Amino acid sequence: MTLNFEQLKSMVVFAQVVEQGSLTAAAKHIGLSRAVVSYHIKKLESQLGVKLLNRSTRSIALTEAGSEYYQSCRIIAEQAATANQQIENLKSEPEGLLKITCPVNVGLQMIVPALNDFRRLYPKIELDVMLTDEVVNIIQEGIDLAIRGAPLPDSGLQASKLSTLATCLCGSPDYLKKHGRPSTPAELEQHDWVIYKLTSGAIKLSKGCRSYSVAVKGSITTNNAAARTAFIEGGHGLGRIPVYDARPKIQAGTLEQVLEDYQLSDINVYGVFPPGSANSKKLRLLIDYLKDYFVKVDRQTVF
Repeated sequence: MTLNFEQLKSMVVFAQVVEQGSLTAAAKHIGLSRAVVSYHIKKLESQLGVKLLNRSTRSIALTEAGSEYYQSCRIIAEQAATANQQIENLKSEPEGLLKITCPVNVGLQMIVPALNDFRRLYPKIELDVMLTDEVVNIIQEGIDLAIRGAPLPDSGLQASKLSTLATCLCGSPDYLKKHGRPSTPAELEQHDWVIYKLTSGAIKLSKGCRSYSVAVKGSITTNNAAARTAFIEGGHGLGRIPVYDARPKIQAGTLEQVLEDYQLSDINVYGVFPPGSANSKKLRLLIDYLKDYFVKVDRQTVF
């Protein structure tokens, strides 16, 4: 069978349909209409004489032939992307679009200020920044870099550690005046807490060679880090928050640190990205810049 350019295009479209999980998502990702994507799949099946996908109104599933064929299509798409990336990396000034997602609070307080400075250095790099506390599907959304609190080792994605952020226990002056200041880890269990959904329900502390795990409970739960801090400032309970967030509020007198002589577990911050983006010059520049930026911020947030 003679391979023509139109069939190569159809193969790339087919690979996207598989990776995005639907014809609609693939159409959105590659900038075609759903009808055109459907046309490419039907034409491929007609040319090959086999069914590649079992389609319903809500889902798609690869046939055995489709699964085998996808592996070849994936390699072709990846090689084309690599070729484009190699040309981009030869340019003296990096350019092009970077799509970034990160949690709202760390995004507003650290990532956006860093991107402000980064964009001044590389004005030809365009930025599309999505701030959300939800875990975004990086592949389906076409994300180049996601800022996460875990490397997601089983996801098939790659990760680079950006920083380790210190944390501390805090409460508002009004709350501590009303409920008392805890002096031992055991006393923490008697207090109300503002619960952050994205962490476990236990606080781990250590002092010297001893470690403690304290179960916490409270009447306010949130999935947003900025809301958590606001509720703590409002006197609704204790909370564990990053030092970069706590420090200005402690200086302003709206929060007070408790159990200062105990160590808490740190927050590891990772940049997570698709395997195909690993050789992108502009992505490498951004990751290296963020690492340096976090080091500078970390030096400024020591009490």
